[in-house]
Amino acid sequence: MSTFKELGLSPEICKAVEDLGFKNPTEVQERAIPTILASQRDLVALAQTGTGKTGAFGMPVLQQVDANSDNVQVLVLSPTRELAIQIEKDLKAFAKYQKGISTVAVYGGANISTQIRALKRGTQVVIGTPGRMLDLIRRGKLDVTNVRSLILDEADEMLNMGFQDDLDAILHDTPKEKQTLLFSATMPKQISKMARKYMHDPEEIQVNARNSGALNVEHHFYMVNAKDRYDALKRIADVNPDIYGIIFCRTRRETADIASKLSKEGYNADLLNGDLSQNQRDEVMNRFRSGELQLLVATDVAARGLDVDSLTHVINYNLPDDLEVYIHRSGRTGRAGNSGISVSIIHTREMNKIRALEKMSGKDFIKQDVPKGEEVCGVRMMDMVEKLRTTEVNEKQIEKYLPEVYERLSDLGWQELIQHFVSMEFNQILEYYEQAGDINASAGRSNKKSNKRNSSKKGDRNSNGRSNNRVAEEGFTRYFLNVGQRDGLNPARLMGVVNEQMHGKKPDFGKIDIQTNFSFFEVEEGFDSKLFDAMNGTQFEGRDISVELAKPDKNGSSSASGNSGRSNKGKRNSGGSKKAKGGRIKKKRSPEVYA
Repeated sequence: MSTFKELGLSPEICKAVEDLGFKNPTEVQERAIPTILASQRDLVALAQTGTGKTGAFGMPVLQQVDANSDNVQVLVLSPTRELAIQIEKDLKAFAKYQKGISTVAVYGGANISTQIRALKRGTQVVIGTPGRMLDLIRRGKLDVTNVRSLILDEADEMLNMGFQDDLDAILHDTPKEKQTLLFSATMPKQISKMARKYMHDPEEIQVNARNSGALNVEHHFYMVNAKDRYDALKRIADVNPDIYGIIFCRTRRETADIASKLSKEGYNADLLNGDLSQNQRDEVMNRFRSGELQLLVATDVAARGLDVDSLTHVINYNLPDDLEVYIHRSGRTGRAGNSGISVSIIHTREMNKIRALEKMSGKDFIKQDVPKGEEVCGVRMMDMVEKLRTTEVNEKQIEKYLPEVYERLSDLGWQELIQHFVSMEFNQILEYYEQAGDINASAGRSNKKSNKRNSSKKGDRNSNGRSNNRVAEEGFTRYFLNVGQRDGLNPARLMGVVNEQMHGKKPDFGKIDIQTNFSFFEVEEGFDSKLFDAMNGTQFEGRDISVELAKPDKNGSSSASGNSGRSNKGKRNSGGSKKAKGGRIKKKRSPEVYA
């Protein structure tokens, strides 16, 4: 294994890295740093979250910065403000001993005037989200005409969130002669297309198997009925007293609900989602990073950039619709040589997802039983006893109170004293779990038989019809969309397209079912007219979009209602949508805070 010095890094950067406690480069650093330093050749690097990507591009580009010039020489584009903030923090640490180098982070949700003043003072490195960066360029406050290095970090996520137009506009203003570095966890068609469009003969490196999980992460799953999901979560937390983890939820509404319930019941938890102000988000993240919070309830997008090496657990309160997102989630634990556990709470119809994840990650997923009340009480009690036994006694602080304490407890023997103490500490949890039953659920027959048995039922999913055996979850409305897998649609891209087109508040999403030729998706109630106005008449990958309400038929199945919220006058094309005048409606509103 090479050292940072052997990779060609300067003594200043090597000293800064040593201060951070890093002794040897990670695989992506070992392969990317010499390539970036040796030539101006473009680079595509495929690596999962937590593999040291920031160091892989940050150290070499900082070494190439001309500290005598105040021109912006390095642009780093990131999908979320949290990740932008984290990257700037890391780059500042790497440049600790390089005199005259300045970094600035720019992102939505913060005062743009403050960021403009920081840019005016002069900086060589700017890190930011596409929406805010483009805004500053258009205002004439960010000059990118002297950029030497352009980094697209988590490029797949930026495309999924609908930043394609913003990226096109930003890159158009940068010089043709520059080094472009694209870092991505996956290599979908859109990334290949981006590489061909923006890069010249890039070198490609790939760390570990694509879509594989972290080596030192165990994958557990618990099967319960949907109504028992929250109780299962609490029991999992209760049997892991030292848990330090992230609970991933699908929607902002769900994060608020779960975090509120946990806090009211005495758990050390808080939420992180796109409804928080930047100050609130910073406060929550600082509390979590410092260990003041044990549990963080978050959406996937809100947790981007939350870089914590010592997480013990990642809990999937719901499995993500896009299974690649699971790999990102699980990669947040088991870092820096630590071990971790990725937990999924599933219902009885999700074994097919578990099998797909096993195939994707190359890992076995271990089925665990949700602990019964008696087991939870035993674990918690022994944890309390161990903490009592190892508590350091400061006799000087308590010696003046001890005579009276001894006198008041003199009629109790040592066994009675222990009984009183345990009862005082544990009455509440003992009462709570006294009547707690077994909430484990069984999948019943194997999925293969079940699927075969149901495959011919009217209303099941298929690639040619519109039926789908599902009604919307409570508080959500279900829609039909005439675009599917064959058009390159996936759940993340669907959310990105909706958020890119809609003005104002972004809706929460429920279930998303992507079929071959069409899709169904759920959005929180109250967005019908805004959704129809925003989506109908636009295009996705050259295909006219049609969104309609999906109403249950007599059999409880879902199908398109034919009500798109607009007049049905005019002919529809073969895809079932109204032909848009003038092609796609392009709207420049940034979607960077949709979760």
